[in-house]
Amino acid sequence: MTDLANKPYPPAPGFLKTLISSLSLLRESPIAIAGFVLIFGWILLALLAPILPLYDPNIPLEPFKFPGAAAKDGGTYWLGTDHKGRDILSRIIFGAQQVLVWATLATAVAYVVGMAMGVVAGYLGGWWDEAISFIANVLLSFPVMVLYIVIVSYMGATGLNIVLAVTFASAPGIMRIVRGLVLDLKTRDYVFAAQTRGESTLYIMLIELLPNARGPLIVDASLRLGYTTITIAMLGYLGLGLPPPDPDWGKMISEAQPLGSFAGYMAIAPAVAISSLVLGFNLLADGLREISMKD
Repeated sequence: MTDLANKPYPPAPGFLKTLISSLSLLRESPIAIAGFVLIFGWILLALLAPILPLYDPNIPLEPFKFPGAAAKDGGTYWLGTDHKGRDILSRIIFGAQQVLVWATLATAVAYVVGMAMGVVAGYLGGWWDEAISFIANVLLSFPVMVLYIVIVSYMGATGLNIVLAVTFASAPGIMRIVRGLVLDLKTRDYVFAAQTRGESTLYIMLIELLPNARGPLIVDASLRLGYTTITIAMLGYLGLGLPPPDPDWGKMISEAQPLGSFAGYMAIAPAVAISSLVLGFNLLADGLREISMKD
């Protein structure tokens, strides 16, 4: 099985079966494997953070220690410490928890809203399509960065408000993708068969249409996870990210900037962390696209 977009979706598969089937597809693309390894590496670090031999990420220890410096307790500051004496390695790893949780949650909520809008607009058509498309076009008319900043500035810098901002900015684009797919899929024979059986509109949208649009949506979701990671970092850099003292990769870069080249090491580690995670999502998306295009 290599065509992610056109093969009929098996009825009511178990989550584990779907997960194993999806992972087995990655073997067909070295690019997808490379992306998955990068992402899985960060997930593993985030899960193991509480049991790894790390310093508390919020406790001041010794300020301005360069990478590899020895600690008073006999340990090592592998990535150094920041201007407040906090261990940078600890803040990077614990910061991965924040990024992965909020980026995944924000993208998932945006997809739920966007898919609901898209499948209704595409399948029902008529004034439903006109109304939903109008709302989506209005939201898409706002510059994305401005929309993020306005929402978070007005409602406060919290994880839930970041989710709300990402949903407002991303759901209209997802809606347009889903709508286009549904306009094609609703002409397929299995949809006509479901209509002939007397299945409800909700059943057809949730069981017959959305699952069979999964291929392009999986690829797009991988890309959007990368975009959301950048968004969270950008908001943190502007002081609109996750509230302190929680480690925030963007905020770590912002704190290092006023200190000049002397503290350049403070910005390198979070910048590499952001880049590697986003690269993982992009490689995974490219690999999945490559798999979906094979015969």
